[in-house]
Amino acid sequence: MLSLRQFSLLCSILIVAIISLPACHCRVLEPNDVNLIKQTCQKTPNPNLCNQILQADSRGRTVDVSGLALILVDAIKAKANEAYNKINNLIKGGGNKKALSSCVDKYKTILVADVPQATQALQTGNAKFTEDATSDSAIEASSCEHGFGGKSPLTLENNGMGDVANVARAIIRLLL
Repeated sequence: MLSLRQFSLLCSILIVAIISLPACHCRVLEPNDVNLIKQTCQKTPNPNLCNQILQADSRGRTVDVSGLALILVDAIKAKANEAYNKINNLIKGGGNKKALSSCVDKYKTILVADVPQATQALQTGNAKFTEDATSDSAIEASSCEHGFGGKSPLTLENNGMGDVANVARAIIRLLL
């Protein structure tokens, strides 16, 4: 049987051990993190899309508004890659080669010029250049869409690009 002194010592050791163990080795989404995302997204033209993108990215839990903008620039890049791949598949399938070739150039511009410019500008604190690049991404997608004269096989991709770019642009404007 344990004496009262041994029992007391054992309880003390157990309490110290429990207190010093971390509750979880993962980062939990803190209420302030959710609030920053929600408050920021309310200032965009598409709060639902904004929340969907930012809450799906684990970086959104630990960054400031500039970091949220960078996540959206990455979303622009992902959308551009999806569209670029689809366009190349449509070209191989014998679609409207003139319009598709124009779209290839537009999405290549987004991937090679706009996204790198936006990323670098955000990293160096130049929000105006970031805004210009994200705005250009929306313009390129719209131009691609209009190149088909109303019968675009890329409407979903072009509209998606425009939506994400406009959300990103609204957040970037908060940095100006």
